[in-house]
Amino acid sequence: MTKAIVVDEIGGPEKLVWKEHSVAAPGPGQLRIRQKAAGLNFIDVYFRNGTYKAPRFPFVPGKEGAGTVVAVGEGVTSFKEGDRVAYAGGEGTYAEEALVPAAQAVHLPDGIDEETAAAVMLKGMTSEYLLRRTFKVGPDTVLLFHAAAGGVGVIATQWAKHLGATVIGTAGSQEKCDIARENGCDYVINYREENFVEAVKDITRGRKCDVVYDSVGRDTFPASLDCLKRQGLFVSFGQSSGVIENFDLALLNQKGSLFATRPSLFGYTATREELEASARALFKVIGSGAVKITINQVYPIAEAARAHEDLENRRTSGLSVIRI
Repeated sequence: MTKAIVVDEIGGPEKLVWKEHSVAAPGPGQLRIRQKAAGLNFIDVYFRNGTYKAPRFPFVPGKEGAGTVVAVGEGVTSFKEGDRVAYAGGEGTYAEEALVPAAQAVHLPDGIDEETAAAVMLKGMTSEYLLRRTFKVGPDTVLLFHAAAGGVGVIATQWAKHLGATVIGTAGSQEKCDIARENGCDYVINYREENFVEAVKDITRGRKCDVVYDSVGRDTFPASLDCLKRQGLFVSFGQSSGVIENFDLALLNQKGSLFATRPSLFGYTATREELEASARALFKVIGSGAVKITINQVYPIAEAARAHEDLENRRTSGLSVIRI
């Protein structure tokens, strides 16, 4: 019998309980993985508190992790026992052992350890599709990235700078502004002290941004739209402050014939080819040193509730992992 964090009903962080949890033998197309670490992400909070509907109760939270294959299911030919792997998009990663579809796992290259992989798979591949596919960022791009000191932010802003963009970030404290500046932002706006719309207009001399990346949601909408130039793109990829309600499409017309999209990682890695290409790009940019990975918070798995409390109360910065 192994142990895992189990959620029996929706609620606060106290619903995350560390207890015994059985794991079946891998079925067809599955891997059984002995976990080294799991990533900490807001999507875990959304499933725990009911923002997103859990597939079943009880359930084990967690969407990304890394470890070693201990068993393979029928039909799996690309992995074997002993392989180091990482993955994003499975479920049940807050556990000593987990079953993961082989189609969602990738081989972990030499030089990248399991804790690093667990910290970056979901957030790093999110950065990849946001910057390279949702909007093709390049030297002529001026972009605004909200929560620039957050988990996705510290990867995406470094990557955007590597691609030659002018990067404007927002953060909610001087400490987080410093982190954002250290990770690729040319300009950082403390949204608690400044009106970020006016600050963007000043920074860009009224030209505003080609694209705004917004994972905050309710607190930054509709002001994010006012940071976009005519025909700019609003990318809403999260809602850490709450769901955007009553989004009137006419606003896009009123504010400059804008475009808007609500993408997800799983919409951009739906095929094996897409997944492998995204992971390959991520590992390459990390391996080259263009994106440097620093893990700021490490939580023992038995303290997952504290990790969620810190995440929800914005006491974390950068990347966090749950060590198993």
